[in-house]
Amino acid sequence: MTSPDIIRHDWEIVHGYPMVYAFSINWERVEQFQCKPQDVWVITYPKSGTTWMSEIMDLIKNDGSVEKQGKVPITERVPMLEAAAPGIIPAGTEILEKMPSPRFVKSHLPISLLPKNFWDNNCKVIYVARNAKDVAVSFYNFDRMNKFHPEPGTFAEYLEKFMSGNVAYGSWYEHVTSWWEKKKDHPILYLFYEDIKEDPKREIQKVMQFLGKKLDEETLDRIVQRTSFQTMKDNFMVNYKTIPTIMMDHDISPFMRKGIAGDWKNYFTVAQNEMFDADYEKKMHGTTLKFRTEI
Repeated sequence: MTSPDIIRHDWEIVHGYPMVYAFSINWERVEQFQCKPQDVWVITYPKSGTTWMSEIMDLIKNDGSVEKQGKVPITERVPMLEAAAPGIIPAGTEILEKMPSPRFVKSHLPISLLPKNFWDNNCKVIYVARNAKDVAVSFYNFDRMNKFHPEPGTFAEYLEKFMSGNVAYGSWYEHVTSWWEKKKDHPILYLFYEDIKEDPKREIQKVMQFLGKKLDEETLDRIVQRTSFQTMKDNFMVNYKTIPTIMMDHDISPFMRKGIAGDWKNYFTVAQNEMFDADYEKKMHGTTLKFRTEI
């Protein structure tokens, strides 16, 4: 398959969920992926701090050592399970299969699309959730620069798609609430993007504890500094600038754009905000999950 076939292609529906077409090719590799009990997964809905958490986890795993972090792209240190682009990037499943345990696995998959043996292995999960309004804005800008996604159209059009779940991985509402419920019976550390922005040290300590690591204050401070937005934005190993332009065009919008809470206010009109809030109330009715739209 040549690369033009997968550029700006419509979503492929995989078991009821809209999926990036390039990722959907040979989906059996995801379903049949062999999970291991030592695997630790970082799972999020897209644009919710996945790369940020991946870098935090990898630094903790390596006791705060930045040696490897400056030489190996995050996509190889914490591979994304479902990612694939024939002829452009190797499949995440391939990279993971060659990695020694304990592996860190990144994914945006909803619960029902996980590999068949995921639950049998009781893998630990760090789940990061971000408020829906900022996710919609970030996802819109990501779809503008990521040529493996269909053209997003105007922000008004995109907002409608986001609310109806007609975006990669489907409904944000379903994703965040189903994982929230799942933490009752599975080892899941459920974190919030806004909390990490507000007090990174406090939240990184939670991750350390969850991973069973003890690090001194100086190492912890170094991890906080190395994972600040500005440091990561300037770091070629995490800012996705090593990805070919045929796939991601940073001139349209950088992969690491603003990294703040509350940017939605620069996009939503008053009418859009009211419409979104009314729809949100309906869809999130009955859940104990609460978000902050600014800090």
